[in-house]
Amino acid sequence: MGQGIERHALIVGVDPRLREEYLRLHAAVWPQVEATLSACNVTNYTIFVRGDLLVAYYEYTGADHDADMARIGEDPVTREWWTRTDPCQVPLFADQPAGERWAPLTEVWHLP
Repeated sequence: MGQGIERHALIVGVDPRLREEYLRLHAAVWPQVEATLSACNVTNYTIFVRGDLLVAYYEYTGADHDADMARIGEDPVTREWWTRTDPCQVPLFADQPAGERWAPLTEVWHLP
């Protein structure tokens, strides 16, 4: 376990034409996707929706966030999951790196 809990929040748009598909997929997330997230020290993962906006929040309890995120990206089942969910997502900001949909949010306050 790492040095405590890191809180991460991200935001992305959802294509209005694919919003219901995105919600349908997340009503039954594949068990292997959830197992991979858990194995990579991701906990308390939540996605919120309002209109055409999605906000994700998760807590990270490991020691090397970048390495664990890379492990998630290497999982073939998760990669297949992303082929279904990624087309539903729309980047919101012009300054995002190419290929990245979700933009990180900066924490400004936390009530422990």
